[in-house]
Amino acid sequence: MTTKFQSLITDLEALGLTKISAYLPEYIDQLNRQELSFTEAMLTLTEAELKWRQESDIRQTIERARFPKLKSIRDFDFDFQPSINRQEVLAFQDLAFMDQQENLIFIGSPGVGKTHLAISVGVAACQQGMRTLFINCHELLLRLHAAYEKGRLEQSINRYARYDLLIIDELGYLPVDHDEANLLFQLINARYEHASTIITSNSELSAWVEIFQNPTVTAAILDRIVHHSHIIKITGKSYRLKNVD
Repeated sequence: MTTKFQSLITDLEALGLTKISAYLPEYIDQLNRQELSFTEAMLTLTEAELKWRQESDIRQTIERARFPKLKSIRDFDFDFQPSINRQEVLAFQDLAFMDQQENLIFIGSPGVGKTHLAISVGVAACQQGMRTLFINCHELLLRLHAAYEKGRLEQSINRYARYDLLIIDELGYLPVDHDEANLLFQLINARYEHASTIITSNSELSAWVEIFQNPTVTAAILDRIVHHSHIIKITGKSYRLKNVD
């Protein structure tokens, strides 16, 4: 025979109240011992349920962002990279730049921490419920080119434009041909003054014309990326060589 308690647990699980279901027996015991009032017990149970749901939403948002690894600003060694303005970078975690639809551009040699900092800001955005995507520049261009060939470029551009924060990693690591440069421009233009973009690059802005191989398109991309942006140049050594004699 099913008891009323078992029926209650079944109902809670059917409603998706998994944390209340898990913690209920403990609080029933406290209620029976009159250590808690009914209101106190329900308040504690509902707060636990809400906290769990919030944490679950954050986990899902982070998973959908497709970070290659999770990085925290707490793990970044600012002492090893003294060229970085610590307070400026720490301030990015509050996402005020996103309220202003500003961009972040991290520039530096391979291994200096550009991607680490970009991911840490992205994780902070996810924790505040911002729809975020991390994508390698080469992969992004391949996806845009594939969409163009299938006649779905507009839908693809609109999809990437809808993200609250788009992180484009390793711009300039591989050369970009004329058609790819035009595709990237269309995406950057769609996000311009609507949403924030973070870009990491191992090339100075002045060298981007060599990357895109087209002065006109380069100027158009830079005009929209650099306007309303924070440019962080990292001139230190590679973390990968930090412990190498």
